[in-house]
Amino acid sequence: MTESPERRPGGKATAGHVPQAVAELPHQVRDELAHRLRRKGSPFTREDVQVVEEPMLKRAVSASALGNCMEWFDFGVYSYLAATIGEVFYPNASDAAQLLASFATFAAAFVVRPLGGLFFGPLGDKLGRQKVLAATMILMAFGTFLIGFIPSYATIGIAAPILLLLARMLQGFSTGGEYGGATTFIAEFSPDRRRGFLGSWLDFGTFVGYALGSVLVTGLNLALSDSQMLAWGWRIPFLIAGPLGLIGLYMRLKLEESPAFQQQLDEHEHAVAEREAERHEFRTILRRHWEPLLICVGLVLLYNVTNYMVTGYLPTYQTEVLGREGTTADVLVLAGMVWVVLLITFIGRLSDHVGRRPVYRWAAVGQIVLAVPAFMLLRSDGWLLPALGVLILATLLAGFAAPSAATLPALFPTSVRYAAMGIGFNFSVAAFGGTTPLVTESLVSATGNNLVPGCYLIVSGLIGLLAVRFMPETAGVPLHGSQPMVSTEQEAKELISTSRDLRDMQEAQGVSRR
Repeated sequence: MTESPERRPGGKATAGHVPQAVAELPHQVRDELAHRLRRKGSPFTREDVQVVEEPMLKRAVSASALGNCMEWFDFGVYSYLAATIGEVFYPNASDAAQLLASFATFAAAFVVRPLGGLFFGPLGDKLGRQKVLAATMILMAFGTFLIGFIPSYATIGIAAPILLLLARMLQGFSTGGEYGGATTFIAEFSPDRRRGFLGSWLDFGTFVGYALGSVLVTGLNLALSDSQMLAWGWRIPFLIAGPLGLIGLYMRLKLEESPAFQQQLDEHEHAVAEREAERHEFRTILRRHWEPLLICVGLVLLYNVTNYMVTGYLPTYQTEVLGREGTTADVLVLAGMVWVVLLITFIGRLSDHVGRRPVYRWAAVGQIVLAVPAFMLLRSDGWLLPALGVLILATLLAGFAAPSAATLPALFPTSVRYAAMGIGFNFSVAAFGGTTPLVTESLVSATGNNLVPGCYLIVSGLIGLLAVRFMPETAGVPLHGSQPMVSTEQEAKELISTSRDLRDMQEAQGVSRR
C-alpha cells in the first residue's frame, strides 16, 4: 500500500515518502519524467505539455491508415493473383517456375525499399512528415495503377515482365517512405497514454486493405471464368488503386504537421537538423543509434516474416503445395485477416496498459511453440482444422502488428526518427519480410517438406525474442525530443501537478543526501 507523503513546510514531500500520483506512474514513465525534471530544474508548466486536439488526431490517424490500406490492398491483390500473374507474364515456364518468378517479382519491390527509405526518410526529417507522406501516396497509387495497363507477354514478349518489374520497383521505392513516415506521424500525434491504441489503427488499415483486395479477387474468381481472368479480369483490382490514391492524397494534403516536428521548428532546430541530414545523417544514425536500429530490425523481422507468411504465401501454399481448392484457400486466409482486424486495436490498447514488451514477448513465445502445430492443422482435410490453424497464425500476427506502430518510432529521437525508421524498417522488410514467400516456396520445393514454413516462423520467433530482450519499455513514455502529449486540459493539469510532486521528491532527496 502506498504511504501518504509527509510534507515539509511549504508543502514539499519529505525524503523517503512517495506521493500517490508519483507511485501510480509506470516505472519507465517515472524514470523519464524524473530525467526531464532534473534537466529542466523545475516542475512542468503549461507550456511544457502538449494537448492534442481530438479532431486533428482523428484526421491524422485516418489519413495515415488509409495510405497503409491502399498499399496493402495492392499486396492482397498480388498475393491472391500470384498464380494468374505468373501465367500472364511468364507463360512459357512450368507451373512451379511461374510461381517462383511471380514471387521473385513480388520480392523485387522490397529490394528498392531501403533506397526509398534512404531518400524519403531524410526529406521527412527536413521538410516535414506531411509533405513526404503526400508524395509517397502519389507514387504508390501511380505504380499500382500502372500494373493494370501493362500488356501481357503474348502481346509484347519479354517487355511485359520487365515493365511489371519496373512498376513493382516504383511501388517499393514509394513504400520505403510510407510505413516509416506513417508510424512516425501517428506516434508524434498520439497522446503518450494512448499511443499503442492509436498506432494500432495504422495496421488496422493494413489488414483492412489486404482483406478488401482478397475479397475483390475472390469475387472476381467466382464471377469470371479462368480465361476471362487471364484475359482482363486480373487488371480490375489494380485499376481501382487510382481513385483510392486520389482520395488518400486529398486527406493527407488536409493534414497539419505533427506536433513533435512543429516543436522542433519552433525551437529553431530545423536548420541544424537540415544541415546534419544533408551531410551525413545516414552515418550519424549508424554511429549514434546503432543499438535501437538493431532492435528495430529484429522487431520488424519478427512482425514481417509472420506477416508475409500469412498474407503473401499462405494462399499459394494451400493451393499449390496442399492442393486445396482455390476458393476455400482464399476464404480461409480472408477469415484470418478479418480476425486480425477484430483483434488488433484491442491488443494495441492492451499494450498501453501492460506494456509493449509483454505483448511482443508472449506473441513470440506463442509463435515458437505453435507455428509447426498450426501448419499441421493446415494440412488437415475439411475446413475446420485448417481454419483453426489460420486463426492461430492470425492471432500471433495481431500480437506483433498491434504494438509496432507505437514501439518502433519511440526508439529514435525526433530529429532522425523518420530517416532511422526508413533505414531499420525497410532493410529488415527487404531482407527478411518480402523474401519470405520466395524463400519458403523454394525450401518447400527443394525439401518436399510442407512443414518448412512453420520451422521458418520458429527461427523468426527466436530472433524476435532476442530483440524484445533488449528493447526499452516505451508504453506511456514521451517520445525522445517531444513534449509530453496528453488528450485533455485536465490530463495536462494532472501531469503538471505530478511533476511538482516528483520535483519535490528530487529536492527532498537532495537535501537528505546533503
